[in-house]
Parts: sequence; C-alpha cells; structure tokens
Amino acid sequence: MNRIYMMALTVALSATAAAAAMAADLTVTVKDVRNASGLVRIAVYDSAASFLKPPLAKAALQAKASAGEVKFVIHDLPAGRYAVGSFHDENETGKIEFGPLGVPVQGYGFSNNAQSTEGPPAFPQAAFDFDGKNDKAVSLSLNY
Repeated sequence: MNRIYMMALTVALSATAAAAAMAADLTVTVKDVRNASGLVRIAVYDSAASFLKPPLAKAALQAKASAGEVKFVIHDLPAGRYAVGSFHDENETGKIEFGPLGVPVQGYGFSNNAQSTEGPPAFPQAAFDFDGKNDKAVSLSLNY
C-alpha cells in the first residue's frame, strides 16, 4: 500500500512540475497595416545585445498581410524581458528597405510603439516584461 501511495505521489508531482515548466503564449497584434500586399513580419528579441539582429531573435514569424491588423501568437514563451520589431514586407524581399536618406520605405514598428528621432529605438524603450505563466497580448502600430 505504501508503495502504491509513493508511486501516485511521484506521478502527481511530476505532472505538477511539467505544468509549471510550460510557458505561456504571447499574442502580438500589428496594427495600421496599410494594405494586403506581401507579408507582415515580426521578430521577438530577449536582450539589448540581440535587438534588431534577426539571426539572434528568440522568435520570428510572418503572415500574409491584411489591411488593418495582423495577429501572431508565440506559443510557450518562457519568462523574460522582450521587445518586438515588425515591418510590412510589401514586396516579399525578406528585408526592410530604406530610401536614400536611410528612412524605411516600408511600414515598421516596435512594441510599446517605441520611436526614436535618430534611427530605431533602443531595446529598453521597446521592452516589456513577460512572466511566462500568464498569456499576454501586446500591440504595435506600423509607421509608413
């Protein structure tokens, strides 16, 4: 009887630990998409060192553009401090394009609607905390 009780307790504790280890979902809504051409892309970064360096993104997703807004869900994201960057890849080149003065010619945006007068915002401006236990939703608007 004691052995059965110990086995049941072990199974119950294992299931509890597994549930605690699962992370929550982050929903990112990209607003103010001007048309349905191409793709909307997002990247989620977890540090200032990785911010706006696509190969270092914690997650990167794309979806068919839709005038108005496009939603993304990143499943099982662990707790941390994150920032999101997004752009409207209207011609599907896979990269944001810039005009002669270095200004993006496609819609772009960052979490917290962070902006800077000299280039992209810094990670702390766009960063938000994610507890990893509760689902969270953030939104950002594209600037054209």
